[in-house]
Amino acid sequence: MRSSQPTAPTSRTGSCLCGGVRFSIHGELAPIQICHCSQCRKAQGGPLATNVPVSANQLQWLAGQELLREFESSPGKVRAFCSVCGSPVYSQRGHQPDVLRIRAGLLDEPLDAPLAFHQHTASRARWWPETQDSLPQYDAARPA
Repeated sequence: MRSSQPTAPTSRTGSCLCGGVRFSIHGELAPIQICHCSQCRKAQGGPLATNVPVSANQLQWLAGQELLREFESSPGKVRAFCSVCGSPVYSQRGHQPDVLRIRAGLLDEPLDAPLAFHQHTASRARWWPETQDSLPQYDAARPA
């Protein structure tokens, strides 16, 4: 007997604004992390960043990897973006070289990954309303 429950896809696709950088992520997605730090605000051009940590072996570049440019925003932290449209694509920390933090907004819908937590809420944009959801909140980085 077959289940009538839909199953979660085993891979997800995503792309930058111009479509030049395209990728797929294989396997289950980790929950989406929400960051309110000033660097993420500047990099995203908005009040926060939404990131999905992905193991490098889960990620497959479908097109445009040569379009990616990197910027070391702080010692040991690289942010990659599309050199054509400027879309932020991922960030990567030197102490976790096998983990890319893909920007959740690049993933194609529907997206069933839950939200995980808010971090760096002490430095949130004062013009953005305080978070009213029930997710865990951390004034600084989420403790390991």
